[in-house]
Amino acid sequence: MTTILILGSGPNVTTCREWPRAPFDRIVAINNAWAVRPDWDDLIHPEDFPTERQPVNVRDGQRIVTAHDYVPIQNQYGGFVYAGGTMAFTAAYWALGALQPKVIAMLGCDMVYPTSDKTHFYGKGEPDPLRHDVTLRDLAAKSARLMVTAANSGCAMVNLSTDESRLIFPRANPSDLKHCRPQAFKNSYVAQAKAVEARLGYLVPSGKYWKEEDRFDVAEIDALDALWLKAAQHP
Repeated sequence: MTTILILGSGPNVTTCREWPRAPFDRIVAINNAWAVRPDWDDLIHPEDFPTERQPVNVRDGQRIVTAHDYVPIQNQYGGFVYAGGTMAFTAAYWALGALQPKVIAMLGCDMVYPTSDKTHFYGKGEPDPLRHDVTLRDLAAKSARLMVTAANSGCAMVNLSTDESRLIFPRANPSDLKHCRPQAFKNSYVAQAKAVEARLGYLVPSGKYWKEEDRFDVAEIDALDALWLKAAQHP
């Protein structure tokens, strides 16, 4: 069994600093999360991630995953418009395609941003998933699509956070991961959602969907999101 830990930059990500490595076969850090623990294996970040925030020393066996690596894989899973244009979802789809895990466990990826407290483990940051973006209208629905897509590949998605979350994955503890199994879903709604995606044709091969945003109908995307949420409900 291959178990992947994906670390985002939410405030609770620091809870993993004392966790033993043993339950995890690989650790994927998103953006600044490489600083949370030194034993990360993959650092995934977008093209505009500032150079000064990147690690100075990359150890043997560690690698940097960029748009050159993740855009083709994201496109295999439907592209950014359907899957969600935030790095938490991108990292999960990349891991699903590149690493073919049995379990993907996420921490620090809740995408809930308080206005009065710190938003990221390093303090205040830009809450990218709350920006005005056609791909991020319903983060719960995007997580539903990811969970169903992973289940279709024999992979369980779980959330190691205990905080409020936009992710609809089952909650888990590191000690539970060996018992996790792919979530059940409703095939009829999955078929409907995939048919809508095929009809809309909102795939942007370059990954730069914002350059073509005028051709995306938000009402269609909202209806599609509703289907994915229904698909993720237990049969």
